[in-house]
Order: sequence, then structure tokens, then C-alpha cells
Amino acid sequence: MNLFLLGIIIFVIVYLFLNWFAKTSSKKIAYFLKRVAIFISLILAMILTIGGKFIFSLPFLLILLSGLKIKGLTALQMFQLWRLIQFLKNSNKFGEQSGNFSQGSSNLSVDEAYKLLGLKKGCKEEEVKKAASNLQKKIHPDMNKDVNTERLSQLVNEARDKILKNDFN
Repeated sequence: MNLFLLGIIIFVIVYLFLNWFAKTSSKKIAYFLKRVAIFISLILAMILTIGGKFIFSLPFLLILLSGLKIKGLTALQMFQLWRLIQFLKNSNKFGEQSGNFSQGSSNLSVDEAYKLLGLKKGCKEEEVKKAASNLQKKIHPDMNKDVNTERLSQLVNEARDKILKNDFN
């Protein structure tokens, strides 16, 4: 008897959900699903954080943030830019102490230039130009007025020029 009652309750819930789903516009459904995903991700991240597993909660937070647009950049793009900045800081090419810099002041190696653009050796000239252009669209100082990306933009240009000069001339 309990299984029969449970089956009827599940059937009614599924029927009401499908009825709502059929009558609602796709924008409202997408909005609802995004809110549910955010809510579930936050609860799961809090549970894992409280449980002492902060490292495991970070991917859920990144999944949550990747659906949101923040000033034109997704969380994945911001993570890639963060990795790029960390690489440059570790190689002493970018940092707070380099407040005054001039054009061409960096001594990027060809390997560093490929890493900076996210390319591998042996790629085509068009790929180099496209990768540099895509990065510039995201980090150019004219596009990000509230963030100081002048040095990062300069390094992307230097990396592009270095690769084009050494490998395609």
C-alpha cells in the first residue's frame, strides 16, 4: 500500500512539473534551471567547505561561475588570465615592482612566448595572430578600463612579435 501511495505522489509531482514545463516559455525555464544550478552548487560548495574539503568545493564554484558573465569574461577566461599572470610573475616578467616600463623592455624567450599565447611550436602563422588577437580582445586596456592590463597587453604583443620574427621570417 505504501508503494502505491508513493507511486501516486511521484506521478502527481512529475505531472505537475511537466505541465508547468509545457506551459512556460523557454526563457523562464532557462532562468529557473540556472537558479536551481546556482542554488545546488552553492549548497554543495558550503557542505564541502564546512566538511574541510575546500579544494573539492572550488571546481563546483568554478562550474557555477562559468555560466555567469562578469564584465564580458567568463570564469574560465578569468582563470586562464589568472594562470597567465601567475606564469609571468613566476618568470619575473610581470609584477607590482615593474611600475615603469617601456616598449620592448621584456626579454621573452620563444618558449615563454608560446606559453603566453597558449600555443605549441609548429603552429601556423595565422594561429599565432588569432591567439594574440583573441587575448588582446579580452585584456586590452581600452576594453578593461577599471583593470590595469597595460603591461599584460604589452607582453602579449611582444610574444606575438617574438614568435613571428623568430619562426616565420
